[in-house]
Amino acid sequence: MAPGSVYLDYNATTPIRPEAREALLRALAAPANPSSVHAAGRAARDLVETARAQVAALVGVPSGSVTFVSGGTEANALAIESAKVAGFERIIVGATDHDAVIETAKASGLPVETWPVDANGVAHMAWLEAALKAPGRALVCLMLANNETGVLQPVAEASALVRAADGWLHVDAVQAAGKIAIDFSALGADTMALSAHKLGGPQGVGALVAGTRATLSRRQHGGGQERGRRAGTENVAGIAAFGAAVEAASRDLPLMAPQAQWRDALAERVKAEGAVVLGEGAERLPQTLCFAGMGFGSEIQVMTLDLAGVMVSAGSACSSGKVKASRVVDAMGRSDLAPYALRVSGGWASTEDDWNRCGDAWIAAWKRIGARRREVA
Repeated sequence: MAPGSVYLDYNATTPIRPEAREALLRALAAPANPSSVHAAGRAARDLVETARAQVAALVGVPSGSVTFVSGGTEANALAIESAKVAGFERIIVGATDHDAVIETAKASGLPVETWPVDANGVAHMAWLEAALKAPGRALVCLMLANNETGVLQPVAEASALVRAADGWLHVDAVQAAGKIAIDFSALGADTMALSAHKLGGPQGVGALVAGTRATLSRRQHGGGQERGRRAGTENVAGIAAFGAAVEAASRDLPLMAPQAQWRDALAERVKAEGAVVLGEGAERLPQTLCFAGMGFGSEIQVMTLDLAGVMVSAGSACSSGKVKASRVVDAMGRSDLAPYALRVSGGWASTEDDWNRCGDAWIAAWKRIGARRREVA
């Protein structure tokens, strides 16, 4: 990252925390297979199991509930495929859920129903209640926090309906972890996806948390690693860093809530210029802001701010570097704003000055766009 630049794209990936970097380097300096029975192998196993306990503590579950995988996408896939193997006959997916969930559901071969949201991006509970009365046991997927808008979903309320219908509730908590407190049992989830690089760990490692009602069926075959749930030698260094990042994120959790003030201050500034804030009427992550300036294309905004030394995103960062009209904003009934949506997301190293500089850069660009329009007119 260039000196003096502003990074407000934490929802895409976070800068690695110092604690995670140190844990990563220590593990890399003492390589060993955690399945080996010699001293070095046992030391590697200790690193893995220590991290497992750290990740489990983040969401309040026993260590045995945690299966390490390559990231949030694989965690979502393992949950969905396991539900299919367990005999669930259809899938209900939130309209604003991540593509990692939606595309895996479509590829499962099971019927997929899209669960609509309101104008703030909050899932309709009455719709779910009616949908669960249809024939066939349902796997229901609902993300805890939206990656584009930061909107939090009523997961516990959904869980009560899903359990009453003998369904399986899978929660993608990738964006929420490390930003708000998460209690797996209180939410009533059956499975939950987590990812290291969204909370200050390295890329390429994540976890699937499974409750007592869920039976996991491995998708990756070979040895008996991860209690037979996922074959393949564990990414020891990545897992150790994941655990260290989780511990640091848990410690720093009280520092996240104040970022809501910085978010809201920027929201007021862009609204005064005519922008529309998405999801403003719902409870949101404290460090995520999504807004749209009509006529100011998302791609142009990202590039213009980048030239000003401010790094943000237009929606999800999981589209091979392409900037497309936001599917999430479209699902919220604002297809008119979808091509103009911008996401600003802070994190563990963000400052109030970062948010102020982002506002300065966006408003300056917005005014230049307006001036050019007036010239053309």
